This record gives sequence, structure tokens and C-alpha cells, in this order.
Amino acid sequence: MAPTRRSPPLVLLFTILTCGIYYYYWLYTTASDIRNFLGDADINPGMDVLLTIITCGLYQFYWYYKYNQKLMEMQDRAGMVQQDNYIVYVLLIIFGFSSIGGIIMQSQLNTVWDNTYYRQA
Repeated sequence: MAPTRRSPPLVLLFTILTCGIYYYYWLYTTASDIRNFLGDADINPGMDVLLTIITCGLYQFYWYYKYNQKLMEMQDRAGMVQQDNYIVYVLLIIFGFSSIGGIIMQSQLNTVWDNTYYRQA
């Protein structure tokens, strides 16, 4: 089954409108999509969200590191140039804009989905 292509601006808008609750949903669904794409049974989206909540967001530093690495692997599999944005994600988290990191990652995921699933022959 092809992953859901999400609009990056809507990810931000829904995060704002739901006072951050959508962001946790986005973390879960993104981890699920990546797990399915890579066939990586070690990825546990529920645990990622739980750890993000109970650490008051500190787990996001690791989450973005982990999934940035996974995204680069996905880009490689899709025949794309790998983009390492971890430093950008860290700076956004430090300054309180982690959901902007979500927009960047979702945009890159959409490109992977386009190159893998939605490419018209």
C-alpha cells in the first residue's frame, strides 16, 4: 500500500489548530510510513510518540536523528540525492519550531513517494 502524501503547509496548520496534538499524530504516521517503506520491523511508532511525550519533547532530538538517517536511506533507494538536514532539525527544536522540521521532512518524504509510488510512466 502506498503511503499517504501529506501537504507540508497543512501539517503545520493542523498542528497549530490542534495545539500540537496533530504533530504527535504526524510523528506516528510518518514513522509508520517509513517502517513500511523500508520493511524495518525495529521501528516502533507508538513508542516514539510515547517517548516524545514523557520526555517533554527531548526525545525529538533522537527522533529527528533516527528518521533523518532513515530518510537518507529511502532517498538512496529511490535513486535520489541524499539530503542530511539533521542540523536544521536540531536548531528548529532548540528554538521551539520542531513542527517546522516536520514540514521539511514531509516535503522530502513527498518527493520520495513521488519518485517511488506516484511516478507516472
